[in-house]
Amino acid sequence: MATTRQLLLLRHAKSSWDDPDLTDFDRPLSGRGLKTAPLVGRELARRGWLPDMALISPALRTRDTWRLVAAEFPAKVPTEFFRTLYDASAGDILDLVRQVDNSAPTLLVVGHNPGLEELALLLSGPASKALALQKLAEKFPTAALARLVINGDWATLVPGSAELRHCLRPKDLG
Repeated sequence: MATTRQLLLLRHAKSSWDDPDLTDFDRPLSGRGLKTAPLVGRELARRGWLPDMALISPALRTRDTWRLVAAEFPAKVPTEFFRTLYDASAGDILDLVRQVDNSAPTLLVVGHNPGLEELALLLSGPASKALALQKLAEKFPTAALARLVINGDWATLVPGSAELRHCLRPKDLG
């Protein structure tokens, strides 16, 4: 019997464009992002969608998003930062996910668009929930989360093999 796994794809919270001298990589979270990220963390904890491992882009806004989200969890989560997640395509992210050890049944990736949104769409198979697909197709804004359920090992993950169960956007959190 195949093991059920969860893949949580979280786009970083809203970033600030206030300082035009900063590189894209070094942009911090905006005031809105600083408020939204903890809400996402609390919602993940409330629903019991707690990651066993987190893969994070090293850009400042993704690191800050992760710090604020993880602060809402009851325990520390093993975390790895991958430069390849910055500006990653859906295929790049999928390649990284396939390398994750199977001892982590729930994996969280905090990264950027368009890669995360494209990966969620790429992996979503015929059993995906219509409402989640509709929300994902409408918009995958900052601090949005796609929750996919997979049957099997991370290494065997292929397009269309996951079930998109949820697409949570900040406006869904109240």
